[in-house]
Amino acid sequence: MDPDVAFRVTGTDILFESSFIQLHELTVATPSGPVARFAVRHPGVVTMIPVHDGRVYLIRQYRAAVDQSLLELPAGTLEKAEPPDDAAVRELREEIGFQPGRLEKVFGFYTAPGFTDEYMTMYLATQLTAVPASPDGPEEEAAEVEAIALEEIPGLLVSGTLADAKTIIGLQWLARYGAE
Repeated sequence: MDPDVAFRVTGTDILFESSFIQLHELTVATPSGPVARFAVRHPGVVTMIPVHDGRVYLIRQYRAAVDQSLLELPAGTLEKAEPPDDAAVRELREEIGFQPGRLEKVFGFYTAPGFTDEYMTMYLATQLTAVPASPDGPEEEAAEVEAIALEEIPGLLVSGTLADAKTIIGLQWLARYGAE
């Protein structure tokens, strides 16, 4: 049985809407009849692996959903009709105060396709130039930028310090393929 033929969304109702996400109740046709599923609709997000002078720049930022500060790659939500490349440049400026001279798309992925359509585009940002940071909220204002030497990445990955999936994925890619 081809799962793409047997399963399909046949209806949707918006249960909740905020400035950037929606919660939908989906009706899904299955071989055994219709079932209800829920999905968070998200405009998409970018994350960047900023590398400069033998260091990768991460931010330690409070995340309310898990009620703790996490060490992460800089990232941010796409604004309405904003191209991901533009969002990556904007977020680097806002979060860590760097303008990339070179921005290269590494890959993209769904963050948690079991319940959201959020798609993340990951970039390698190099040839960085310092610019004034311009945080856009209280969490960003309180965030701390941490420069990690590239040779420290393997140890950081196995230490258990990182709990953010995009950061683990991005740093594994960087450790494997490098910045150049």
